[in-house]
Amino acid sequence: MGMEIERKYLLRNDHWRSLGVPVHYAQGYLVADGERTVRVRIAGPNGFLTIKGASVGFSRKEFEYAIPVEEATEMLQLCALPAIEKYRTKILFEGKIWEVDEFKGQNEGLVVAEIELNSEDETFAVPSWIGQEVTGDVRYFNSFLARNPYKNW
Repeated sequence: MGMEIERKYLLRNDHWRSLGVPVHYAQGYLVADGERTVRVRIAGPNGFLTIKGASVGFSRKEFEYAIPVEEATEMLQLCALPAIEKYRTKILFEGKIWEVDEFKGQNEGLVVAEIELNSEDETFAVPSWIGQEVTGDVRYFNSFLARNPYKNW
């Protein structure tokens, strides 16, 4: 069984910008009801289909499959809500990958960072550009942002 253990943060400043190369992401939700999400994503030249369960603490079940980008493009058209547009920058910091998402479109102005962990009690170094933790705050879930864009907050 796949498991995602993730923590999410707002950013304190822009010092992360020179630390990696941003990749364009477009993702939409075929199902997003709080108990489960089924997401289709195009990340750069690659397509993915992802199924996630409800969050419990910092964890939730996750299953992700590579799919042809042409099929991902067609599946995005099946989504009831507009696709989320963002640029993701992956940054290696003291042995862990931080993923910084800079949102575009209806969520312009929102920038968050995520770190995936091996266990909920794993300790990790926090870069100086990381700010307030928002793990568990549903407003920062991408599936929430598709229904309730940041520009409307």
